[in-house]
Amino acid sequence: MELIAEQGYSATTVDDIAARAGVAKGTVYYNFQSKTVLFEELLRHGIGLLTAEFRAAVAGLPPREALAALVRAELEYIRRYRAFAQLLLSEMWRTNREWQQTLRLLRGEAIEVIAETVRAGVASGDLPADLDVRTASSALFGVGLVVAVDWLVFQPERPLEDVEDALLSIVRRVAEV
Repeated sequence: MELIAEQGYSATTVDDIAARAGVAKGTVYYNFQSKTVLFEELLRHGIGLLTAEFRAAVAGLPPREALAALVRAELEYIRRYRAFAQLLLSEMWRTNREWQQTLRLLRGEAIEVIAETVRAGVASGDLPADLDVRTASSALFGVGLVVAVDWLVFQPERPLEDVEDALLSIVRRVAEV
């Protein structure tokens, strides 16, 4: 994952992957039919972890607290898996890749956790009744991803709590509208 995030998918060869992993090239092909299959599995694994962290973060919380927990969970996840976040951010914009459908489905699973929380907020009156749940959920996911990558690349010394507070102020403003 780190290698592909550093060099990009196209520039990374299976030889590079095997060398970084400290295994023979045949071992890579034994476990993955192709570089594309390996990459799809990286996407499944990474987004699966994020989705699980989202679900754990919101479990049993009321909507306002759950939204704050989602922001925190996304920032912590991206700090822990920075290479994956960079990779995800770059690949979400490429619509001509073989794994685009897989990425779309996996992204949808992660965003659905956010959407469930936003729907609960609308139902409870914590969020505006006319809020477009789909757009708001995508926006929260995307803003968190972009802000977190920006933070880690350009302001890594900035405390997570500062970034979290800035994102939460945006969420609070939406809730006040």
